[in-house]
Formats: sequence, C-alpha cells, structure tokens
Amino acid sequence: MQGNKEYQEKLFVSFQLSQVVPEHNFYRRLKSVLNLDFLLKETESYYGNCGQKSIDPRVFFKLCIVGYLENIISDRKLIEHCSMRLDILYFLGYDIDEPLPWHSTVSRTRQLFPEDIFEKVFTQIFKLCVDSGLVSGHTQATDAAPIKANASMDSLELKVPEEELEEHLSKIRAISHGDQQPVRKAKKDKAQSSQRKVSATKDELNEIAARQKKWSTEQTTRQGAKSKRSKYTSNKTHYSPTDPDARISVKPGKARKLNYHGNITVDTSHNIISDVQAYHADRVDSKNLQDIVERTKNRLTRSGLLWTTILADAGYSSGENYHFLEDQKLVSYIPKHGTFKGGPEGFTFVKDQNYWICPQGIKVVFKKQKYSNDSLQNHYYTKRSDCKNCPQKKACIGKSFEKKIAITAYLDEYHRNNKRVNSWFGKRMKGKRQATVEPAWGTLTQFLGLRKINTLGLKQANKVVHMAACAYNLKKLLKYSISKIESQAMTPKANILTKYALLLAFLDSYGTFLRIITRATKMRIQLSIL
Repeated sequence: MQGNKEYQEKLFVSFQLSQVVPEHNFYRRLKSVLNLDFLLKETESYYGNCGQKSIDPRVFFKLCIVGYLENIISDRKLIEHCSMRLDILYFLGYDIDEPLPWHSTVSRTRQLFPEDIFEKVFTQIFKLCVDSGLVSGHTQATDAAPIKANASMDSLELKVPEEELEEHLSKIRAISHGDQQPVRKAKKDKAQSSQRKVSATKDELNEIAARQKKWSTEQTTRQGAKSKRSKYTSNKTHYSPTDPDARISVKPGKARKLNYHGNITVDTSHNIISDVQAYHADRVDSKNLQDIVERTKNRLTRSGLLWTTILADAGYSSGENYHFLEDQKLVSYIPKHGTFKGGPEGFTFVKDQNYWICPQGIKVVFKKQKYSNDSLQNHYYTKRSDCKNCPQKKACIGKSFEKKIAITAYLDEYHRNNKRVNSWFGKRMKGKRQATVEPAWGTLTQFLGLRKINTLGLKQANKVVHMAACAYNLKKLLKYSISKIESQAMTPKANILTKYALLLAFLDSYGTFLRIITRATKMRIQLSIL
C-alpha cells in the first residue's frame, strides 16, 4: 500500500540530544575526552564584573576547534553550520532550541584573548596525546610552508618617503611605466609609521632595480606583464595597508603572494604535532630554528619526555644552527644547503694548523673572524708576494692582489652533520621526515582550514595555526583510541594463548643461542689442544 507522509509540527515535544546522538559519534566521544574547565580561571581577568554575560570561553574554543575540524574558516558559516548539526550542538553544550552566539562575538572574543591562552589550549591537548602514549618525544621532525594571508597584492603601496623613492627608482628604470597607484586601494591604512618607511639600503634598492629590469624583459609571457600597472614588488619597497604583517613570498614555479610562514614540529611516533608557530613570510627557515627548538624542548620537558634527534630539510641548514643543536645535545639530520661547498675547489685544509694549501703549494693562513650576512666566518689570506708571480693568478684571483677564502666558522659541525645525513641511517631518517611532517602539512592545508589565514596580523595568525593544530591532534587522538580498543578486544583465553606462544618462541630462541655458544666453546678447546 502506498504511503502518504504529511508533515505537521507538534506544539509540544519531548526531545533529548543525548538520546539522539550515537555513542560512537565523533563529537560525542570528543566531548568525553576534551576538558577545558581550566579556561574559566585563565580567562577570568579579561572580563568585567558587570554588564551582559559574554560567550563561555569553553564554548568559544570548542567552536574554533569545530571550525577547523569541519574545514570552515568563516565565522558566519561556522555558526550556521553548527546550528544544523545535532552532534555539534551536543558537543558545545547547547540544546536544540537554544540560540548559538552571534558570529561577530566569536571574532571579538578571538581578538580579546592573547596568544598564550591559545597556546595553553594546544598544550592541554598535547598532554592528552602524551598520556595516551601517542608521543615518544625522542625524534621530532620540523617543516615550514607558506599560508595565504587575508590581503591582496593589488592593494600594495610604496613605502615612504614616496617622492624620494620614486625619484631614485625612476633614474634606474626600476618602476614600470604608468600609474603607480594601487589597483585596489585599502579603505584604511593599518600599518604603523615604521612599517611605511623604506628600510632598504642603496645597494638593496639597486639590486631590486636590476631584478625589475630583468623581470620586465623575461616575464613578458606572464599574464598582465604588458599591462601599464605591472610592477616588480618587494618587501623592501612595498607594504600591505590591509595587513602590514603579511609579507610577499616567492616559491619557484608559483606566483608572488602575500603570505605568512607557518612552521610545525611533529613527533615521528604517531605524527602528533608538538609545536606550531607563525612567522613573517620574508624570514628564512634557518633563522627560526633556534626559537622552534627552545619552545619544543620546553614543552617536551614539561611532559616528562627526552628529546634526542631532530629532522629537517635543507632550508634549516646553517653552521650556527648545527652549533646550537650540539649545545642542546640534539643529534641533527639536516642536509646541507646548496650554497655550502666545504671550501674552494682544489684547496687542501690543514686542520691542525688552521690553514689552506692551494694547488701551487702556497699557504692561505687564517687572519680574522667576522660576521657576514649574520653568519660567523673565518677569513684566510695569502701574501701578496706569494701570488704575484703565480702562473694561475688570473684564473684564481683575477685582478686581486691576494687569495681570500671566507668560510663558515662552524666547518667541523657541518662535517659531522653531513656524515650523519649521508649514512644509511641518515637516509632512513630522511624518509621518516618525509612520511611524517609533510603529510601533516597537507592535512592541515587541505582538510583542516589552514589554506588561508582569515584574520589580520601576526598575533592573530598564531591563534589560527594553534587552533588548526589542536583539531589535527584531536583527530589523531580519537582515531588512536578506537584502534587501541579494537586491538585489545581479545578474549582472556586468546590473551593467555598469545602470551604462551611468545614464551615458547623466546625459550626456543634462547635454547638455540645456548647451543651455538656450546659448540663454539668445544671448537675453541679442540683448537687449543692441537
């Protein structure tokens, strides 16, 4: 018989979310695991004693975590999504007829709390992973990736003093012809006066001019290259009035964009994120490593874990970093950067007396140490008389009077690290790094809302990356708890049989070991008699 369903709302209904949401539901299990009651005391000082009650800080952070778990970066869409999901309402502690906070309340609360509150939430979730046995601590892999900022390249403006800069660049053909006003001018300039001023030196501006000239001739096939508005942009000459902390970053094969520089450190045991931080996009990875190591080591130490090994790619390579890691008692597996050559070709280094010998047998002796590009270098020189009549003078030093060798002061640290990297175990560590931290970045950017920073400013970006890392660790934690329950779902009889089988295997191997020792002893006695 054909059914004919007609919907008619009831005036009164008896309904409980706890009876509707299944026991195995993700958010129901997450509600039983995640306890954020400590936030009531941590955030008490940020509220007044009178006025209308604001959103519960526990609800706010749960909303943030839900947003990244559901891959939603808009606060407006997040509230709309949560209001349609019974399991999320149960996780937040809201009834079906209870209205959720307004989306602007979420944005204002995010700006109200400082960075350390978000970091404490991340640390609390990290401790849950440690207590569950998901973190070993001894080996950590770190990597960085650009994250798109909430600002457009079309809104870039020249740094002041604008008249002097334009006059200088016009002389050396650094600015493209045409209108120099931004394509899409910002409504409000949020940059501080220091961020609007040109900090580049004359040499750096000349280098930018050379790049602009090369770019204008070689990049004619790029979309918009022939436009009058096209120009070569640099952090030294341009800034974003919308988000002054965003920086122009370049990756080979990709367009120039305003980004932030995100860095994560992952424990290689179960791929749990042990540290996360956002930096300016114009900073190289090697400049951030020491800050990353100190912060990660403190968190692991407070959790009672010992850190011994660090894995990273060549972007973190520098002599200063190798020296710092050895002082921290950490074994590094960081490939050398492509710019490191280990010394001039054909020259031999005499380590005991600290000098170089050129192919003609002339000594290049040590003179001084000095910093060059924030890197400590040893400088070696020959005598002018030694190079004056050398047959290889033109090919070796050109029009100079003596041979100069400038090499890192941490050459021994380089060699020790490179020896470890090139070993068979170092190749294994490289594979482990690629299998842990790089997939973690892919998960964060593609599935956990870290494809874009939806806030303005470096401090707000730090809050975003911490919440995305919290969502990542919670998914790992709940997935591990399910697999752990399934693996331990053996009957007592099966457990006894398994233990008995393991005992027999041990006794068998131990008996084989004793027989081998006995035979070797008998052969030794016979040989001694002969």
